[in-house]
Amino acid sequence: MERHRHTTRPHGASASTRPAGPLAKLFAALAGVILLVLGLMFSVVIIAVAIAFGLVIWGWIWWKTRALRQQMREQMEARMAAGEGASAPFSDGEGAQPSGRVIEGEVIRADDTPPPPER
Repeated sequence: MERHRHTTRPHGASASTRPAGPLAKLFAALAGVILLVLGLMFSVVIIAVAIAFGLVIWGWIWWKTRALRQQMREQMEARMAAGEGASAPFSDGEGAQPSGRVIEGEVIRADDTPPPPER
């Protein structure tokens, strides 16, 4: 017959398990620091690659849209030379220019007075 012994050690632990000595603690701390430094190095590399990839994509888009930017610049110069100014796209189609001052997108005119109160 076998007798079952009740022990307080965890399952799978050998009988020769001893508390970690100062050398083992030093080794564990050194291994932790090395792993931390390696993790930081890899993260810096990944971030640098992501930034480089983003710059390449931005440069490609900038290069592909250069003709469009040139065309827009020429159209704006032609409008300014014709006297249309920046408000031409907002005209009513009959050549009338909006009047008044534009401040933060609101038109302020002298004839914008509130109606008199009715009695």
